[in-house]
Amino acid sequence: MSWKEVKLGDVVKQYRIEHLVQDNIEYKQVTISKHTGVHFRGVKKGKDIGRKRQFLIDLKKYPNTLMFVRQGVEDGSIGIAPKEVDGCIVTENMPMFSIEGIDSEFLDLIIKSKQFQEEVSKITTTGSAQKSIHERQLLEIEFLCPNRDKQRQIVNSFVGNKELNSLLESELSTQTNIVNQLRKAFLREAMQGKIVLQDNNDEPASELLKRIKAEKEKLIAEGKIKKQKPLPEIKPEEIPYEIPESWIWCRVSEVAEHCLGKMLDAGKNKGTLQPYLRNINIRWLNFDFSCLLKMRFEEKEEERYGLNYGDILICEGGEPGRAAIWQNQIPNMKIQKAIHRVRFYKGIDNKYFLLYLFLSARSKYLDSYFTGAGIKHFTGKSLARFLIPLPPLAEQQRIVTKLEQLMQLCSELEKTINQSKEETNLLLQTVLREALEEKEK
Repeated sequence: MSWKEVKLGDVVKQYRIEHLVQDNIEYKQVTISKHTGVHFRGVKKGKDIGRKRQFLIDLKKYPNTLMFVRQGVEDGSIGIAPKEVDGCIVTENMPMFSIEGIDSEFLDLIIKSKQFQEEVSKITTTGSAQKSIHERQLLEIEFLCPNRDKQRQIVNSFVGNKELNSLLESELSTQTNIVNQLRKAFLREAMQGKIVLQDNNDEPASELLKRIKAEKEKLIAEGKIKKQKPLPEIKPEEIPYEIPESWIWCRVSEVAEHCLGKMLDAGKNKGTLQPYLRNINIRWLNFDFSCLLKMRFEEKEEERYGLNYGDILICEGGEPGRAAIWQNQIPNMKIQKAIHRVRFYKGIDNKYFLLYLFLSARSKYLDSYFTGAGIKHFTGKSLARFLIPLPPLAEQQRIVTKLEQLMQLCSELEKTINQSKEETNLLLQTVLREALEEKEK
């Protein structure tokens, strides 16, 4: 038989070229990750490098060098060093091995195979703070290895399949981009009144706006809300696009009450510990509750910082303008200062319309309301004057219903594309597994 069982230690030989880092010299460094393998990380001055005892990568003497990270190899942080990392320095936690007695490209297929990764996962890690695998454990891993001619045959076959796989992935990525563009087009058309038919029987939005203003005046008279400063008149040059005759342009503060959340100040905050949302918890259209924190809120702060079903939450910073609708997913939830809470006055029942509006405005139009040169912010003043097209209430509901249908269609298309991506990757792994499991009789 031309296939035989070998240990990794049979085909690689460790080398160590020790180097003491000098403060006045610049050094090249590397990173080894499970996604990209070994690659050049950057340059750092010696005085900024904490560990002075390092080791050199010498690809002139050892052109085929295998490397891994002791604390990351179980997650796939292993690979063959490319030419650009020659002369880089690494710590002792990145051991280096000269590949001898095996085709380096074939070995690359071996270490990327599911079988090899399964063998690595069987190794018992050591250490309390950082779990690691020592090279002596890794070198004991066994795998089937054919003769050199067969190694090259397998490599060439796999490369051909990989090129085909790359073409398929490129086509699928193009399809994903098309779906994303389709979403944007649907949103854009919807916010311009082009996605559903106008109905002459609908009450014009101007009448809806009058009722909202009357409701505001009533709340002010009752002392339930404060009187606002006059909003600037809408100028023709502000209007970004044309809308149907039954629609009307208005500013957010004309139709909604909004405020920022509570300032985080552990020294001053009193009351009971309650969960609160930060901007990292708000995604487009949904929430991420994986990293919730708590701070103290008093009972008198409940109304100002608490949430009601249907409130729109908008990021002030981070990725300003990012928005989602609260649907009472977690009780007693509050908000931090980096988040705007938008609550509509009576008369706008379908709050999803404004959320879709924000999604459609993820462009220079929305950016024009941000402040700051480097880090952008969507301030309360900017939100107050943010210009929105207001359709008749009945049409708002028709728009949202139609958009939900179209967005569902896009999601189904995207799901099909992602399944195809998974299938092509599985096919490639199958080709590799079958090649490695093939034995000549």
